[in-house]
Amino acid sequence: MPRGRYSLHDTHDHAPLGEEHFQCATGPSGWRYYSRTTTASGDETGSTDLTLDELGRPIRLQLHASGWQVRGAALDGVTWVRSDPDGAHAQQGNVTAHGFAGNSPAFLVATARLLRLAPRAEATRVRLVALTPPVLAPLTVDQSWSLVETETHTTDNGPLTVDNYRINDLQTGEQRLVHIAGDVVLAAPGVELEELESPPSSFP
Repeated sequence: MPRGRYSLHDTHDHAPLGEEHFQCATGPSGWRYYSRTTTASGDETGSTDLTLDELGRPIRLQLHASGWQVRGAALDGVTWVRSDPDGAHAQQGNVTAHGFAGNSPAFLVATARLLRLAPRAEATRVRLVALTPPVLAPLTVDQSWSLVETETHTTDNGPLTVDNYRINDLQTGEQRLVHIAGDVVLAAPGVELEELESPPSSFP
């Protein structure tokens, strides 16, 4: 069960945004990821609880940030309920999409697991509902994903296989490179893996 810490920073000016302390686990029925985010001084700012089924579909999502809460799942596309800090109002949404996106590295692992791309194959288009900070506002985004290459590195714990993805935002043209080993993001724009207590898990 990997457990560790990501540092998060602004992708434009690289200002530190805080940290995400996480743990995750694979199993015969899918994958679960739980994390809590903090400021640089250690104050808690939110949490992510995501469960995928064996096909990589989000069967349970619960996010908290700035007092707001989102619960979601893959249902007729993706469906979610967003609640305000006071709990007085709840808004339900539904979009024909493949999954969710957000600030947590968990969403990068989830999309990679869902697509299961082959190295150097043609890019695959995917539609996601991004839950954007600071109040988890939903935004539908279209991306293309391609697996540029897969590398194997020798480590003290044995071979480590790293998948290098190129992600294009089809609305803005922005391009990102993301490096994932098993169920852990090694590096991505705005994300750096700072600590990892055990090797990444491999999906069955």
